[in-house]
Amino acid sequence: MKTISLLILAIAVGSSVSAQQQTTQTRLGGATSISEGSNLPIERIGGDDLVGITVYDAPELTRTVRVGSEGDIRLPMLKQPIHASGLFPAELERTITAALIDEKVLVEPIVTVSVVEYRSRPISVVGAVKKPITFQATGTVTLLDAISEAEGLSENAGSEILVSRKASSTSDNSAPLFQRVPVRGLISGEDPSLNFQLEGGEQIRVPEAGRVFVVGNVKKPGAFYITDGSESSVMKALALSEGLETYSDHKAYIYRLGADGIGRKEIVVDLKKIMKRKSPDVPLVASDIFYVPDATGLRASMKVLETSLGIGAGIGAAVIYTTR
Repeated sequence: MKTISLLILAIAVGSSVSAQQQTTQTRLGGATSISEGSNLPIERIGGDDLVGITVYDAPELTRTVRVGSEGDIRLPMLKQPIHASGLFPAELERTITAALIDEKVLVEPIVTVSVVEYRSRPISVVGAVKKPITFQATGTVTLLDAISEAEGLSENAGSEILVSRKASSTSDNSAPLFQRVPVRGLISGEDPSLNFQLEGGEQIRVPEAGRVFVVGNVKKPGAFYITDGSESSVMKALALSEGLETYSDHKAYIYRLGADGIGRKEIVVDLKKIMKRKSPDVPLVASDIFYVPDATGLRASMKVLETSLGIGAGIGAAVIYTTR
């Protein structure tokens, strides 16, 4: 009776092992295997990724291994490193199997590979977003997905999103290495091609909107963002700064950066004629200083204006607005 029980147990164990081997071998033969023990989507392996390697009935070879910066991994008893970067897990399984056979470590090894952690596919989102972040691109990740990971654009976001990526020898992505994406077109969905897929390795930067600086004889001087990318104007600047502190029929001045970004040129504005609609409104562009002298007509120096605005040292709380 005892002999029969032992025989039945041996048959059951043998059947279980045989089924496991058959399932594993079937998976290895497929082109799109699933990484066992990992819920991560299957992507190409890259430098600094952590992979789990299981060799059946060989605990000395079963381990987790970090892919080196050169894209290689090393296993005990193998003289040569194994190049893993650019391979899918199923491809790395076959590579390890071949290496174990070639170096006569095992006769018929059964190898499984899973990705435990991706570190080779970072996407960073910085600038005028609510939560700057770096995360790994696993599965399908679009530009809008990346912006969502950063909890959306901040109120002072500019009109463009800048996307830069590194050239990759393993990726099939033929997208340019630098792209400017209009925020309005991306958010509206008017052009679906703007919401392109990211592969990992991209840096997404959202510049702040341009600002105009209003100072002098106004009720609320300060810096005002132009958040839709269009130009402001003298009358809009006066409205946003809540009008003149005291009425003045003297001329006002725009100080605009030169083409080289050094020094400012002075543009005289006949404020009285503009306010009486006898002269067209004058446009303001990003970084302009709009200065209205007081009722006496006395003017402050450029150094005093820049110091009062904090230009170069950062402005305090700036007022956000959208031009129409």
